[in-house]
Amino acid sequence: MESITYNDLEKKVLSYSLVEIRKLRRAYEYANNHHKNQFRASGEPYIIHPLNVAYILSFMHADMDTIIASLLHDVVEDTESTLDEIEKTFNKTVRDLVDGVTKMTKLDFNNKKELSALNIRKLIVSLATDPRIIIIKLVDRLHNMRTLEYKSLEKQLEKSLETLEIYVPLSYYIGANKIRDELENLSFKYLKPSIYGDIKKQREDLKRETKNTLEKEIEKLKLLFKKNGIKVEFELRYKDIYSIYKKLLTKVNFDMIHDMISIKVIVKSPKDCYMALMLLHEAYTPINDKFKDYIAKPKTNMYKSLHTTVFGPDNRLLQFQIRTREMEQVAIYGLTSYWFKYKNNAKFFMKKDLENNFQFFKEIKELDSTILDNIEFLSQVKKELFGSNIYVYTTTGEVIELPNGATVIDFAYKIHTDIGNSMVAAIVNNESVPLDYVLENQDKVRIITDQSAYVPKDDWLDKVVTTSAKNKIMDYIKEHEE
Repeated sequence: MESITYNDLEKKVLSYSLVEIRKLRRAYEYANNHHKNQFRASGEPYIIHPLNVAYILSFMHADMDTIIASLLHDVVEDTESTLDEIEKTFNKTVRDLVDGVTKMTKLDFNNKKELSALNIRKLIVSLATDPRIIIIKLVDRLHNMRTLEYKSLEKQLEKSLETLEIYVPLSYYIGANKIRDELENLSFKYLKPSIYGDIKKQREDLKRETKNTLEKEIEKLKLLFKKNGIKVEFELRYKDIYSIYKKLLTKVNFDMIHDMISIKVIVKSPKDCYMALMLLHEAYTPINDKFKDYIAKPKTNMYKSLHTTVFGPDNRLLQFQIRTREMEQVAIYGLTSYWFKYKNNAKFFMKKDLENNFQFFKEIKELDSTILDNIEFLSQVKKELFGSNIYVYTTTGEVIELPNGATVIDFAYKIHTDIGNSMVAAIVNNESVPLDYVLENQDKVRIITDQSAYVPKDDWLDKVVTTSAKNKIMDYIKEHEE
């Protein structure tokens, strides 16, 4: 792995921010002094780790407080440094960020499992105070996964499984897809090395077979777009190894994965996105049921793009992902893309967007407010948020995200408490269904309400899977028993 120096970090930060560089140097020297005589499993000086975390964050144009906190993120946990000292030396924001990523290790807990659950809970709920805490922690985990080869086999398996269960879903929910993809692939490499190797070889064979043909095809497309007055950038990509593995688990043949090969089409405006789509559909035969308009209806993590799959050169399936440059930044970095747009005010807009537009954020807050036990909290988060989710539609086309196994009652309460409390019937895909009907992906749901009806009933508690719905049902029953 390439060796990163402090000068590399300073140069990168200065490329996007006119900061007082002495603050950055002071933070590096503080971390370096406190980690003196500490070494990583690789034998490198420990400072290499926080330096790399800061360097990765600098590619996201992270603000200075975040960069400084990333350099200091292990000093309280692993050295004699204290949070009070950090606040005095730097500022309160840096202190709070470092506190947020510092594991609790010195408290009295019954077992390691309970302590681990508390630390993960602390990380997850930090979204409500400062989303930058999770971003630092995700990058911290990313660099640790990049250097996992130096750990024991037992540790490799433990960290890889934890990464897939906790850090991958977190990165997905905040839209940090570039981080998510690398975390998935690194974890998969350690958990199933043989399968990973087989898929990697197939993928590399496919690249060798198709790369030249597709690059020539892109040159033709450039001429087509130029002729039609659309400024465009193209980027050829092949599906990630772990994503291929998940597709193969559904019994899809390797050659029939429709988005195995994709071309990003980056244009200037949303209008140009639809113009590009028209040109591509004129140039190739599209597969109608593979078209997705995530611009009109973004994903629940605010991802926007047009997706269309066509029959490409040599009759191979070829996906186009059409988006603007701003959409591309969001697609890659998610919430962290706010640093590009808002610079030092990014934290405010991150929190505002989380509260208003990200469905999972409200679920986390509700779970945190109603479940006291840390192990139970983590279990419910894994079940309701980090497991297999389904995406269903309201009558107005709004996408609602629910855990696998959710019923129409869960759906009703996800829309609004009053809708759940007055629901008397449900229609799914234009057919009447019972209230314990288990929803499936892409179902279209209509809830029938009656304000005069006496609902919900006690047995509804056995017909829901989400904590939010259970709490609202119990609140209603308690209120009407008094």
